[in-house]
Parts: sequence; structure tokens; C-alpha cells
Amino acid sequence: MTTEVVLKTAPAEAELHGVFDAIAADYRRRLDDGGLEPPRLGLRLVREHRLGAVRLGGEFGGADYTVAEFFDFLIALAAADPDLAHILRVHFANVEELQRAPVDPGKLRWISVIAEGNLIGGVSSEQSTARVGGQSYDTKLVHSADGLRLDGRKFYSTGAQFSDYLRVTAENEHGAPVAAVIPADRHGVAHADDWDGVGQRHTGSGTTIFTDVEVSGDEVLTLGTTIGVDRARGALVQLYLHAIAAGILRTAAAEAADLVRNRHRTYTFATAETPSGDPQLLAVVGEIDAVAFAAEAVVLHAASKLAAALDAARINGIDTTLETRASIAAARVKVAIEEPALRAASRLFDAGGASSVRASTHLDRHWRNLRTLFSHNPTVYKARVLGDIAVNGAALPDSGFF
Repeated sequence: MTTEVVLKTAPAEAELHGVFDAIAADYRRRLDDGGLEPPRLGLRLVREHRLGAVRLGGEFGGADYTVAEFFDFLIALAAADPDLAHILRVHFANVEELQRAPVDPGKLRWISVIAEGNLIGGVSSEQSTARVGGQSYDTKLVHSADGLRLDGRKFYSTGAQFSDYLRVTAENEHGAPVAAVIPADRHGVAHADDWDGVGQRHTGSGTTIFTDVEVSGDEVLTLGTTIGVDRARGALVQLYLHAIAAGILRTAAAEAADLVRNRHRTYTFATAETPSGDPQLLAVVGEIDAVAFAAEAVVLHAASKLAAALDAARINGIDTTLETRASIAAARVKVAIEEPALRAASRLFDAGGASSVRASTHLDRHWRNLRTLFSHNPTVYKARVLGDIAVNGAALPDSGFF
């Protein structure tokens, strides 16, 4: 099946490098200007170059990136601007879900939207007493005298305010989970822009409010009970966060090298006349560089496990064995890299000395951004499950969110 949309070709490698360079320069400019501006230029470039369609199949007009190519792309994007990469997280999860077999006309409608360069974000999490990752929602999509109406509040709605469409999870009048895909600017949709996290500050990860929002029948997606089944989507969004972390570490390693290379002052009791010749400082840079390399390596290795599950889903639908392997691999990445990554982000200041703590260097952003990313699905829970599997052969938690 194909769309009827006339599409531009995927960006060539040289063109893509130029886009990343422009995004990185804009990110640095925004930091220097006070860090209050969202990545508007980056979002425009993403749409213009249809980067949201890199994982869309060639038969649908996408760039047809493999999973390995996609994660290479994602790490490079995160190295340029971790906020921008994070904004696209739910969009790319939706891209995968829409291509899972069977691809029916309802899915083709939204695949065509993506092929044209639009972004489909999503909102699911709520600040309620319901357990995180379940399928119980305070947000409701119910029939009224005026047709279907959507009401509720979503938090951690990363990227929603920067998207063209939203995939909104809710409950219908029977308490069953459903989703609706609607324009992000439809009447009754409000983006509070109240995210106040210590890091990833311009991801739009605050509250989205739905007040008597009109929804048409063909915008509704019926959700089956995917708890404990649809693990590849969960593995993707978890591994995605750690690809962002790998991109952050790539930039941190480059900045650590620049710090030592360009330092001129040193201590009277230093072991060399210049910082660039000081073996102790070189060891610090080497440690950060090695952690960045290791983070990227484990992310890409786990991506190979995820690829098997995602590729199978496009052909035959969900393969529970492959999806379980992907989920375990993503969890191992999280547990493995969190402490070394945070240590590396702190070691930057050992490389730069007292002058590196000036706010104008923006070096603290790396630790803050990593700490924010790693707070998703806390590591302590992942480590416990992995230990239970290793010791007792336990099953994964009965939740696709893992």
C-alpha cells in the first residue's frame, strides 16, 4: 500500500550534516541568550527536511532508515540539541505503531500525514493516583448529545505543544482504553507550557488540557489490552531516552577536550606546565570520552535487539519473544550507563577547574539533562527486575510500559 502524496527525497548525508550543524549552532545561541527560547529553528528544519519520516517505510514515502541507522541519526540529533531530540520521542513511537501489521486504511491516513512532514505527538501520563504505565485514565472520550467529546488533563506531555497532531489516550464510557488523533490546535486544547524540570527544559513536557474537545469517529483508535504484550513500543521509548543520553555524552566529551586544550592557567603544584600536557587532566578527558563511547555502543547493541522486534511487527505483527528480548536489552542499557554517565558529566568540572563553573559555560546542563532523562522509569526498579530474571528466571512485569 502506498500514499498518493508527492514527496521530496530523504536528505543526503552532507545535507543532514548541514542540518545538524545549524541545529547545534541555534542550540548554543539559545543557551547564550538565556536559555528561554524553544527550538523553533530546529523544529522548522525537521519539518522542511521531513526528518520525522526517517523511519517510515519507502513504500509509504519515507526514508526507510533501518533501526541502526535511526539510532545513529538520533544520537547525532541529540548531540546537536537534546531538547529537540526529546520532543520527537512520542512521534517516532507513533511512526512504529502505525506501521505494525496489518496496515489498514485508518493507519494509512496518519502515515500520509507523517510522510508529508507533519509531527504526531502524544499525551498519556496523568498526575493521578493510577499506577504509572497502566491503562486507567481520568481523561474521558465519551458520547454526548453533540457527538464525541474529549475532556481531561495530561502531564509529561513531551513535545505536544510543538506537534501538528496529538495521539491522546483516554477511557470511553465503558472504561475501556481508547485513543484519538486530533489536531494539536483544535478548539478546547490548551498547552499550559508549565514544565519546570531541572533539565530538558524546552521539551514542552508540561500539562495539556482538553475541555469539551470535539472528536470525529474516524479520529478514534481502538486500543486492545496491550499490557504485557506491546513491549517493543515501551522498549523503543526507553532506549530512545538513552540514545539522547549518548548524544549528550558525545557533546560533553568534545567540550571536555576543548576545555583542556584551551586552558592556559594551571596550578603551582600541577604535574605539567600547561593543562593540555597534564596527564591528570588528560585522564579525566579520557574517562569522559570512554563513557561516551560505551554509552553509544550499548545503545546501538540494544537497538539490534529492538530491530528484530520492530521488523517482525511490520511483517507479521507482535512477536512476544522478540519484544521481551528488546525490553530486557533496553533495561540493561539504563542500569549500565546511568551512574557512569552522571559521573562523567560531573568530571567535566575537574577538567575545567573553577572557571568552568561560571554560568556562561553552560556545562551544568549536561548533568541536569542526564539526570532528568534518567528519572524516567527509575533505575532501581529496572535493576530489581533484571536481578529477578537472572536469579529466578522471572517474567517481565505485566506492563508494556516496562
